[in-house]
Parts: sequence; structure tokens; C-alpha cells
Amino acid sequence: MSSVMPQPEIPPIAACTVSRDVQNFDLLIEDMENALGESWGDLGFAEALAYFNQPDAEAMEFVALAIDDTDEDNLVLLGEIIAQAKAHKIKVILIAEDVTPASLHQLLRQGADEFVPYPLPEGELQQAIERVRAAQHPQPVEPQEATASLKSGANKQGAVFVAHGIAGGTGATTLAVNLAWELALLNTSETPNVCLLDFDFQFGTASTYLDMARREAVFEMLSDTENMDDQIFGQSLLTYSDKLQVLTAPADMIPLDLITPEDITRVIDMARAHFDYVIVDMPSTLVQWTETVLTSAHLYFTTLEIDMRSAQNALRFKRALQSEELPIEKLRFVLNRAPKFTDLGGKARVKRLAESLDIAIEVQLPDGGKPIVQAGDHGAPLAESAAKNPLRREIAKLAASIHELSADHAQAA
Repeated sequence: MSSVMPQPEIPPIAACTVSRDVQNFDLLIEDMENALGESWGDLGFAEALAYFNQPDAEAMEFVALAIDDTDEDNLVLLGEIIAQAKAHKIKVILIAEDVTPASLHQLLRQGADEFVPYPLPEGELQQAIERVRAAQHPQPVEPQEATASLKSGANKQGAVFVAHGIAGGTGATTLAVNLAWELALLNTSETPNVCLLDFDFQFGTASTYLDMARREAVFEMLSDTENMDDQIFGQSLLTYSDKLQVLTAPADMIPLDLITPEDITRVIDMARAHFDYVIVDMPSTLVQWTETVLTSAHLYFTTLEIDMRSAQNALRFKRALQSEELPIEKLRFVLNRAPKFTDLGGKARVKRLAESLDIAIEVQLPDGGKPIVQAGDHGAPLAESAAKNPLRREIAKLAASIHELSADHAQAA
């Protein structure tokens, strides 16, 4: 009889961390152990390039490329690691700490499949692993929502209208979504002539208000706008009720400054070329491309309420634009939850607010009550869920006036 004891079976390596020193990412070590047990390893940058060509690498599902600001001097090497991994059909999860948006953008464009910030949010690495595994073993495809089919060479030079909340909860998204839908209802042709762009890339809810899915195609398009054409842009849009085209916020939160002013310019120009009206829903935060959107806009609707936070933010917003000599004449202040016609005290407060800020409040939207929240939860515009609501009627009037002015301008031209 043989005295040789059977050797325990060593599990194949399913993944590796790739870093300058994995000990700098102790939370990553813990999460990898929780997700994969002992079926993972660790490689340095140079070791990874050599390992990809070994037979053992054939069973590898993904690598977690962990970098910090010190590694930004090695972007060429990091790009080569990503390229070699992709060539061997190995997914790449990018783990980054204190890395500039420009470097992140470059690495994502070179083929990284997922991005997770470090320190790792609870459960985020496990979710990223599940997503890359799902991409390797796709499930049967369900019917997709309709996307836009855009004609090349179009040049409509559509009008751009922006909604920007001066504070949270002032109704900017409600205004953007319903203004876009009301303009779409005024369209007499069979071809959609309104495009809604949700530029709140972190907390945008236009998709929620219209019961639409967020799609990976949006981030893919935004990550490479230099190569964006009519077809790529059209595939990033979703169609609502055959009348409205919508660019939803990306499926995952991304840094607002990951998108450059040049990216925003290309997206707006593409939308203007194909649609008569382009409605933009902005984040309340001022970012490096806020100026780009303001410059492109025909009117920039800024929503506020009768409260101290709105007054203070409106004053700071106005001063910020004036200090940069930006075109504040495009601003149109919109008062949400405005007092009723019979509320004389409320009207006096509105007048004092406008005088103290030295602004004109040109649009006043009434309080629509619970039906507004319910419409958002149900994913339907007010015209469909609360057609007689006073807020819906006021937004419809605004859309009609915009459409009439546009028609007059077209006849004059």
C-alpha cells in the first residue's frame, strides 16, 4: 500500500489584485477574501503583464487594478495592463483612491469594465464582481425599450432650455420632465422633436419620473464623445410613448467632473442637430461645465421657493455668474409652490423676495400637492396622471408660449 497521503486540491485562481503594494489597500484584501475565499492572488504591475500569458491565467475571471495618486505617473503601464487583460478576455475592476478625474477618464476609455472608489463602500466590490460575471455569462435578452433612430446629416439647430434647482426639492426635475412632455404633445409630426437630457449624473431622476431603465450605453457614450456619431447617440436615448427622446442619467453614480465641458458641448450640439427642442435637467451643484450649458441655453430656468435657503443660494448663484461675466440675462427665475391668487400676504412676500435679490420672478408655479409626488412615483407625466392639476396647467402654458415664440421666429426667418 502506498503511504503517500492525498494532497488537498488547490482551487484555481479566479481573480488577482494588481497594485504597486496591495498592503496600501487593506480594505480591498478583506473584501477579496470575503468574495473569493482563497481563490485569488496578488500581482505587481510588471508581474501582471507576464502572468496574463501563463496557462494559469486562462481560468481568471477578473483583476482588481488598485491605484492611488502616486500611480498616475505610470498611466501608460496601467493602460497596457488593461489592454493585455482585455486581450485575454479578463475583466478589469478599477479601484482608485485620490486619482484625478482626467486619469480615471483615460483608464476607463482604455477598457476598464468597472470603477469603484477607495475606501470601498460597503458591498460595492461584491456588486462590481457580480456585474462583471453577469457580463461574462449574459442572461437571455428581454425585449429592450425603444431607442432613437437618428438620420445622419441633420442640422435643426434646436432651442435649448435648462432647468436648474437653486436648492434641493425646488421642482427643477418636475419642470424639466413635464415641460419636455408638454412640448412633445404640441408636435404635430410623427417624428419626435423634443429631447430631454438628464445631466444630473449622480442623482438624476428623469428616468424615475418616466418609468425608464438606466442603461450602460449612456456612460459608454459619455466616456467617448470624441467618437460619438448619430447612431451611438441615438442608441443612448430611450423613447417615451413615441413622442419624447430621453437621455437618462447613467446606471451608476459617476463624478460630475469626470465629464468635461467638451463632452457636454458635443452632446448638446448632437441633440440640437436632431431635435427642435432640447430640455436639460441640471444638478444643483455648479461644475466646470455649468458655463458650457449656460452659454448654449436659450433660456435657463432657475427654480426656487419662498424660503431663506433659496434666497441665499439665488444671491450666491447670481454673484458667481456675475463674477465670471457669464450671460445672466438668460436666467429666468421660477418660483415653485407660489402663493395662490387670493393670498395677498404671500404675494407681498414674493415681491419682497424679488426686490431683495434684485431679480425678476417671471414664472410662478402653483403647489400641485400630493398628485405631483404620486406622478413621480408612478413614472408618468402630469398630463397623463393629473391633467387638471394646476401645476400641470401652468407648465402647459409655459410650453405653449415657448412653442408659439419658436413658431414666430421660424416664420420670421
